[in-house]
Amino acid sequence: MQQIKVRAEAPDDFRAIDVVNLSAFQGEAEAQLIGELRSSPVFIPDLSLVAELNGRIVGHVVLSKVQLKSGNRSSEILALGPMSVVPSQSHRGIGSELIEAAVARAKPLCFTAIVVAGHPDYYQRFGFRPAKEWGITCNLPIPDDALSAMEIVTGALADGGQVEYPELFKALFYNPPHNRSRT
Repeated sequence: MQQIKVRAEAPDDFRAIDVVNLSAFQGEAEAQLIGELRSSPVFIPDLSLVAELNGRIVGHVVLSKVQLKSGNRSSEILALGPMSVVPSQSHRGIGSELIEAAVARAKPLCFTAIVVAGHPDYYQRFGFRPAKEWGITCNLPIPDDALSAMEIVTGALADGGQVEYPELFKALFYNPPHNRSRT
């Protein structure tokens, strides 16, 4: 079996990452979002990961900072996504490798939780649970059951609240392509 190598992105990877996102999502919104994330204060270079197979980039995931607001309190947590795999390479465990590596890299960085807006059945395999279990919602126009969360620190989500995604994420949801893959 061929070895999947997951590593942090490098500037030389940007075009290949764009190609992965364009092919996975059949549109430009995710590739544009990633470009905007790179120049924003919510971007963490060590949490933008690529998956290589035979020296070729076939997948990408990014974790970025978002705010979790509960009453008068606000804390910085992570949001997973977009996550993409070249369609011709799907069902080979590449997405799983990316998510597991991203979560593993996030744990020592002192963030307390991760949220993801996407297919809950997919993400629950990795320890994510419905965010509504903690009373957590978000400012994106998605169904409540499409938001999942994972505590890195036990009790981090106990107070519930609303996840505030940066404005640049909203373009994904207000200009969706006809055939959306998972985020």
